Parts: sequence; C-alpha cells; structure tokens
Amino acid sequence: MSYYLGLVQLIGIHTLLGLSAYVLMLTGQLSLGQAGFFAIGAYSAGILTVIFELPIFPALLVAAVIAAFFAFVVGFPALRVKGLMLVVATIAFGESVRLFFFNLSWRVPRGGIEVGPDSTNGFREIRYFVANGWSAWEITIFVWVFVILIMAVLWWMDRSRAGAVLRAVGEDELAAQSVGINLTAVKVAAMTAGGFIAGIGGGLYAHTATYVDHLTFTVLLATFAISYPILGGLTSVFGTLIAVIFIQGILVEGLRFLGDWRNIVFGLLIIVAMNVKPFGLFDARTTRFLKRAVGLGGRGKSDAWTARTVQAFRRGQSRGRTGHHGSRRRDIRTDRSQWVRQEHYHQPHLRGI
Repeated sequence: MSYYLGLVQLIGIHTLLGLSAYVLMLTGQLSLGQAGFFAIGAYSAGILTVIFELPIFPALLVAAVIAAFFAFVVGFPALRVKGLMLVVATIAFGESVRLFFFNLSWRVPRGGIEVGPDSTNGFREIRYFVANGWSAWEITIFVWVFVILIMAVLWWMDRSRAGAVLRAVGEDELAAQSVGINLTAVKVAAMTAGGFIAGIGGGLYAHTATYVDHLTFTVLLATFAISYPILGGLTSVFGTLIAVIFIQGILVEGLRFLGDWRNIVFGLLIIVAMNVKPFGLFDARTTRFLKRAVGLGGRGKSDAWTARTVQAFRRGQSRGRTGHHGSRRRDIRTDRSQWVRQEHYHQPHLRGI
C-alpha cells in the first residue's frame, strides 16, 4: 500500500510542476526553467524545516515565495526574448540553479549530528514527516490539499478576466496590446505565479522523498514540466492532471516490468498519443463532450473575451488596410467599445475592462 500511496503523492507533486508551466504557456511562452524553481522550493523548504526547525506549512509558503521572487527577477530579462531564445535562456537559469546547489554546503549540528545540504552528497536529513509521526495517508492528503487548492484557483482564473487576458496574450500579442493589455506585466505575472506553484511542488517533493541532490533537477525534469500541459492540452487545468496520470502512472510506473524496453515503448506511446490527440488529451472537443454529458453548455467567459478581442483586432486590421494607422486604431477601439457595451448587460464582472 505504501508504494501506491507514494505513487499518488508523486502524481500530485508532478501535477503542481505541470501547472507551473501551464500558467506560463497560456501566454504563449515556453520555459524550461521550472526545474530551477522546483529546486529552489525543495532546498529552501528543506533548510527551513531542518536547520531553522520551522513547521512544514510556513516553510512551504516561504519556499514558494522565494521561488516566486526568483521567477519574478528572471521574468523581466528572460521574457524580452521569444521562442528558442527563451528556451535557451531558461535552460541556462535552471542549470545555474542546479550547479549552485551542487556546490552548496551548509552543515549545522542538530541533535548530535550535522544536518543540511552537503554539496555533492546532497541533502539527506529532510525527515519532518517521519520525525513528527505522519502516516503515509496523512502525507498523501496533505499533498493533495495543495494540488486541489491550486487547481481550483487556476480553474477559477481560467473562467475570469485574468484567464481571458492570459489567453488573449497567447493567441495574439499584437491584438492584446491593441486593446490596452500590458504584455510585460502579464508575462512576468505568469512567470511569478508559475515559480510560486513550482516552489510548493519542490518543497513537497523534498519532504516526501526525504533526500534531494543536484541530479534531481536536470533538464529531464524541466522537459516533464512542459510535456504535461502540452500532452494534456491548454483547454483546462484538468488536462495537465490527466497527462501526469498517463505519463507517471501508466507509462513510467506501469511499464516497469518491461525493463530497458520501457523507454522505447514510452516514446512510442507518447508519439501515438500526440497523433491521436494533437491538441492534448483534454482538448476542446473532449471538454465540449464532457460539458454536454453533464448538462453544461456554452462557451466560457474567458473564451468569449479572447475570441472577440482577436476578432476586433482583425476587423480593425482589415479596415485599416485602406486607411492610415490612426483610422485602424480608431476602428479597433470602436469594435472593442461596442463589444464592451454589449457584454456589460450580460457580464457585469467585465465592467472594469
């Protein structure tokens, strides 16, 4: 039973890792720096509970804030570039963090033994759960409370104006900027939120595994982080959860009996899944089917806002082809103002737009 509970804990932690990349990918940015934020959260939470002897909950929150701070700092220079350059920049950040912890040695005496990060030997004494008598069930529930809470917040955000803004930036940056969205603020906020979520995931991982070292946070972990929302789809946060269950629960653990052949089958199944469901396992078609199955119809508010924003820009762009740039901007503003007046009656929460 402990093996299966450990697997459920791992699925929950990797779901947090995937959600940290999901937030940023909504804005159209692909980052491989999530492993770095995950490492910062893991080591920070471990140091706080082992060396400073803080309780687990405040230690996780402080570790998440530290990871979010570094994400905020990295966000400004990193998000000035796009595409492959952003991937390279975030890989460099992740490797820098990994090598920093590779060289970190901070040993202090506690209870007659030395504890703390020990450079190449890793960080071995993260035993808060064991020392305080937590059972495997209690640890699993504790992990999934964070997973459910963060998924609920992101699900609510997806259906609010904040989610619409993120998706509008991801759909068409020029169209989003034309209606007054601050691209830099949105992207940096998404990066910071992703760092916060990854920091919580890293802290939970360190305390469930009881040991971390620099080899835990390689580029492979960063690849897993972005593969979850890509495979699951960006339609909903539930897609990331489904992808984690598919990869970690079925492909990684379910194929262990194949030995060395597992990696080959793993790759083939990923290729098949991406060809059968190119827009993710939980794509728009699946979402519509499930909504009809449970009696929910219609398009979400954020989807409507994003679609109308892009349409307004395109209409203004087509009209602007025969006129000067000033008339194009007036057309876009007119389209947007007309839409806002129409939507205010039906969606009062949009009155602040």
